[in-house]
Amino acid sequence: MMFANRLMVRSVGFFAHLSVFIACSVTLAQEGLIDFEAVEIGKPTPTWTDQGITFQLAFQPKKSKAKGRVTFFPHLGTGRKGIVNAMANEPIPVRVTFMEPVKNVKLVLWGSTTSSALVEAFDADGQRIARDEIAHVPVRAKPEDPIPFFELAVLGDAIAYIEVSGQKPGGYVAIDEIRWSK
Repeated sequence: MMFANRLMVRSVGFFAHLSVFIACSVTLAQEGLIDFEAVEIGKPTPTWTDQGITFQLAFQPKKSKAKGRVTFFPHLGTGRKGIVNAMANEPIPVRVTFMEPVKNVKLVLWGSTTSSALVEAFDADGQRIARDEIAHVPVRAKPEDPIPFFELAVLGDAIAYIEVSGQKPGGYVAIDEIRWSK
């Protein structure tokens, strides 16, 4: 009888651990990550898509007849790459559209010293459902230091797209990495 009780306790423990493992596996399968390390620097494009996620400007330029584009930019000091608004004289947000709604988005960013940074999350109807921001991007402690990275994140049910902005004319806010989960 004692053997049967131990076996039952061990079986319950095994199945409890198995269910936690399965739940974690399902969660991990619903997460995504994009960095831009394999892209070509300095080649502007109207849109760029990876893993079903589309990057483009939130709207077309108003001060120019040029077609709005995004481009890839190197992070000085590390060689990492990020995506930015290619229209230097017009601070248009970069829109990131998800193939299916997500629940949270975390960004690693860097920017020019004149910039703030703002991430806004929207649902499929275009209603803003979350935002995160900093008033001033972090700056280097010494001129020889690399430009600092920083993180912003938004949480919400059914995020259809986000917009990243904050740059002033001539400045930039670059997305170095984006993570999301459903």
